[in-house]
Amino acid sequence: MKIYPHIYKAPVRVLRIGRRRFWLRLKRDLLVLKGALAQEKRETKEMLLTYKRYTKKQATQEEMQAANKQFADILKGLGLGMFAVLPFAPLTIPLIVKLGKIVGVDVLPSSFNKDSEK
Repeated sequence: MKIYPHIYKAPVRVLRIGRRRFWLRLKRDLLVLKGALAQEKRETKEMLLTYKRYTKKQATQEEMQAANKQFADILKGLGLGMFAVLPFAPLTIPLIVKLGKIVGVDVLPSSFNKDSEK
């Protein structure tokens, strides 16, 4: 009688609920990605303005440190982008992120980390 919990009175309703749950989760994840990309865009524009001010000798040391940190984030994103063109990218990218956490290397840009301040 262990099969009983897997038999539903309304299997069509269960399938519809599961499909709806999948699409809602996908929309939520895409909104989080959109927010992270918007933050990266904003930070990159600030970085470019800081570098422009630096060429005119108007940037402070703190602004330059923030700009250099953002430049490192851009390089991290480009590094992960290289793995996107490889076959089996949906498997290799999460594997690289996990291995980076194990080793203690931050592979993701700062806007994609949940621990970073927004």
